[in-house]
Amino acid sequence: MTENFGSRDGQRDDKTGLSPFADMIEATRLTGLGRLEEATALIQRSLAGQRAAPAEHASTDASPHHADPSAVPQIPAAESGTRMREVVGQVVRGLAPVLKGLGNPLRHPAPPPADRGGGTGGRFVALTHAEPAGTREYKLFIPSHPDAAAPLIVMLHGCTQNPDDFAAGTGMNTLAERAGVFVAYPAQSRQAHAQRCWNWYEPRDQGRGTGEPAIIAGLARAIMAEHPIDRARVYIAGLSAGGAAALNIARAYPDLFAAVGVHSGLAAGCARDLGSALMAMQVGAPGLGTATAFGSPAPATRVPTIIFHGEDDGTVSVRNADQVLAQAHVAGLIARSETFEGRGHPFTRTRYRDEAGRVVVEDWRVRGAGHAWSGGRPDGSYTDPEGPDASRAMLDFFAEHRLGPARRP
Repeated sequence: MTENFGSRDGQRDDKTGLSPFADMIEATRLTGLGRLEEATALIQRSLAGQRAAPAEHASTDASPHHADPSAVPQIPAAESGTRMREVVGQVVRGLAPVLKGLGNPLRHPAPPPADRGGGTGGRFVALTHAEPAGTREYKLFIPSHPDAAAPLIVMLHGCTQNPDDFAAGTGMNTLAERAGVFVAYPAQSRQAHAQRCWNWYEPRDQGRGTGEPAIIAGLARAIMAEHPIDRARVYIAGLSAGGAAALNIARAYPDLFAAVGVHSGLAAGCARDLGSALMAMQVGAPGLGTATAFGSPAPATRVPTIIFHGEDDGTVSVRNADQVLAQAHVAGLIARSETFEGRGHPFTRTRYRDEAGRVVVEDWRVRGAGHAWSGGRPDGSYTDPEGPDASRAMLDFFAEHRLGPARRP
């Protein structure tokens, strides 16, 4: 999200080869190039559950998985073009809502900042974290004057993005320098996902002690061990695939993260494979309005949650924000909504308070906004400068929450 979806590293699993979704995307590309026989063979292989064989000839725009037409039964040439266009036409019509904007960011990703702090005054350093669950590179913003016990925010980018791009687009480092906050930006690798999407829809990447949640939790703990971090003030947030992953991780580690920010994301455990992920993105997960659509275990305590979602998001349906709200257990909380107009996109902010009067959930719905970071900067991809400032709102929300018996709702 901000996504080009495909399963991990473009594969369905270690045995069955390329995913049908990836095959259909490639078939569409081949058809556009007029290579109808190759596209036909690729779809035949996909439907038969076979891996496409490498082409024996080179091409300036070659795909890593060209089909070999001679390896499968051939459709007569007279019928090939017509039938191929019909098949691909049906596929493209079905995928069009999902593909809208995918792989075509609102602007090109930002290059790495010229100075180590990205123009903020702090330092922005490149690091690597490794542990049994896996290895990820990341960028860490270190404020120039941190508190003796400073907060830490972990920021998960969307598909096709990287830490530099995400930091530039959100403007979070500038705010963090003023507040003395550390900010970590883990980088999804192309080995883990060809489009750098966090694998939020894979069961192995949704729970505690496994996959990407274990890697991110370990990364946060490593930073806490090396820097003056307040262990009660560690937070996580993300955009799109990063937002969905952030919620998975926050619910898997409620003892580590004091609050979570979900921007244009989806509910934890709302998908268990690529097919259910695509369905959830478009219409919400099965069991809309329930807290655990696919049986994702509920945490023992509420994780304070702030949600941002554009009402015109054509990539991730705004219905998913309703499911994130349901998982935040807003039923029984005292809600108060305010609508703001007159500057930029109009938006409605709903705050949910517990019996003690604490705001434990915030929901921001931005009218006229699509799949982009609200109030973001044009330096980064997938940003909408016209919206309310999601980065500022998240920092303000996080500042009100910390771990501990007296503070955790």
